Amino acid sequence: MQIIKLDATDSTNRYLKVLALENELPDFTFVTTKDQRQGRGQMGSKWQSEPGKNLTFSALKKFNNQLAIDNFTINMVVSLSIIDVLKTHAIEGLAIKWPNDILSGSSKIAGILIENILKGPMTEYSIIGVGLNVNQTDFGDLTRASSLKTITGRNFELDTLLQELVEAFQRRFGWMERNNTLTIRNTYEEALFRKDKPSTFEDQEGNRFVGIIRGVSSEGKLCIESETDPIRYFDLKEVSLLY
Repeated sequence: MQIIKLDATDSTNRYLKVLALENELPDFTFVTTKDQRQGRGQMGSKWQSEPGKNLTFSALKKFNNQLAIDNFTINMVVSLSIIDVLKTHAIEGLAIKWPNDILSGSSKIAGILIENILKGPMTEYSIIGVGLNVNQTDFGDLTRASSLKTITGRNFELDTLLQELVEAFQRRFGWMERNNTLTIRNTYEEALFRKDKPSTFEDQEGNRFVGIIRGVSSEGKLCIESETDPIRYFDLKEVSLLY
């Protein structure tokens, strides 16, 4: 394990990906920066972070026997790792908004972007990017963004928080090796935002409907039950939760 600290970079995911291609890095190599200028979220959305106030980092996780078809398990483990740490700081109302936004109440406090490097049917390693809102309190017109300071009223030491997340990643990936996919998925589903509650959704054609989140499939698709369909399965960006 090693931690590489940068003053600034366009993207910690991009930096770590290039570094991994050019060097033999140890498992759990972390790259963190005070200023990430071109942070990205899922499907190319931007992650905006005020320099020096938040945690923006990427982690390299190597695998020996990870089937690519099971890669949503990686997503679940990373989400649960972040939840683990935030619980120790008494952050209330923690939940995972599918697939991998971390919420407190209904406000987003963290996002995850995972890039998997494949070798045939197997995943060789993953580049795991995390943006966690820590000491920033002004998010402009992002009305559903929040931070640990906004929630608790106190400042957090970024290096200490990063070390806690490093240890949580190591624990949860060890837990992943000892448990089957169903156990991991059940644990993830317990933390899903608005699971088993009637909610309003919008599909990619703009049609709105009322449904109930029942869980996720083995491929990571969101399972929604509605009055017209027993269960519908939605992939990333195929459905939006309106709340």
